[in-house]
Amino acid sequence: MSSTVRKIRMGFVGGGDGAFIAQAHRQAAGLDGRFELVCGAFSRTPENTKRTGAALGLPSHRCYENWERMLEVEAGLAADQRMELLVIVTPNNLHAPIAGKALRAGFHVFSEKPAALNLAELKNLRSEVIQSGRIYGLAHTYLGYAMVWQAREMVSNGLIGSVRKVLVEYPQGWLSEDVAAQGNKQANWRDDPGQSGIGGCIGDIGTHAFSLAEFVAGQQIKYISAMLGSHVAGRQLDDDASMLFKMSGGASGVLIASQVCAGEENPLKIRLYGEKGGLEWRQEDPSTLIHRSIDQPMRVLRSGKGQPWLCEAASARMRLPAGHPEGYLEAMANLYGDLALSILRDLPGHDAPGVPGIEVGLRGMAFIETAIANHHAEAKWSEIPDNLNPGAL
Repeated sequence: MSSTVRKIRMGFVGGGDGAFIAQAHRQAAGLDGRFELVCGAFSRTPENTKRTGAALGLPSHRCYENWERMLEVEAGLAADQRMELLVIVTPNNLHAPIAGKALRAGFHVFSEKPAALNLAELKNLRSEVIQSGRIYGLAHTYLGYAMVWQAREMVSNGLIGSVRKVLVEYPQGWLSEDVAAQGNKQANWRDDPGQSGIGGCIGDIGTHAFSLAEFVAGQQIKYISAMLGSHVAGRQLDDDASMLFKMSGGASGVLIASQVCAGEENPLKIRLYGEKGGLEWRQEDPSTLIHRSIDQPMRVLRSGKGQPWLCEAASARMRLPAGHPEGYLEAMANLYGDLALSILRDLPGHDAPGVPGIEVGLRGMAFIETAIANHHAEAKWSEIPDNLNPGAL
């Protein structure tokens, strides 16, 4: 990716002292030197906001007591001083309200997923996005991995033939015990429907598996048959999900998402099989893409900037030569890099090429609501609405 003339000024809502995901965002945004943190409303607690801002080197007057005040003041600053991009890393229930007001105030938005609490709220936000003319992106970080783009390109070029089978899984183990009762704040709000929405595990990590499957296969998941459950007493939302699915191009598949797989960390994995072969990618070894052929030995493709066997989209998302693994922060940095290019070039429309946007958010929310409804219904299969005008990255 080419260098930029100036840094884009960004602000944060959420992500106070102790918040992992906000720290990852700030590190990723800073990786290529294209962004400058200028303000924030980091916590509902003023002391936390002040402490976080001071640690980040911000002047006290750019550390705001709440996000409403931040948007108001920043919108009134001179054009060459005010925030340009707002990053939202709050609990889910605040994503849409903050994004909508920020868009109306003229700011670009990059939000943690999900984009909203439910599909109705998300459709309203989509109207706000379109009317604003501002860029809106979602932090589906796993879609920033270079070798995920390589897999997508190989499928698109027909290297494995027409896709027949897709297996995608995301098992975690961090909720195997009642860690919310032990004081874990992240677990606590994720099990509160008022803050998290109607989906627990299905919304938190199931949507990552869902989006990855659609992105790499180049097909929509059209029908699902889902089983959700909660394995820890007293838990309000699901912590485990398994489902069969059928895709718009004829492929069938299986999706597993669970946060009670004791001992697991973050082994998001996808396997695709077509008429001529298959592909396999694992998030815990993101530099490797396995290619299986029906009549040739297995190939192991490795990442590395400038490698001749990699597609242009994958190579453009690599910073290091072969043998130097790239990981989660680099994947998120790729999303920030694509955001920067669109903002600096003042591209028309609300999508930043390469960045999951509002349409990806709509697909994910439709998936969550359809899966939960199917689990509670007697119907074997439920159709995910296909009139959401999904966009391409």
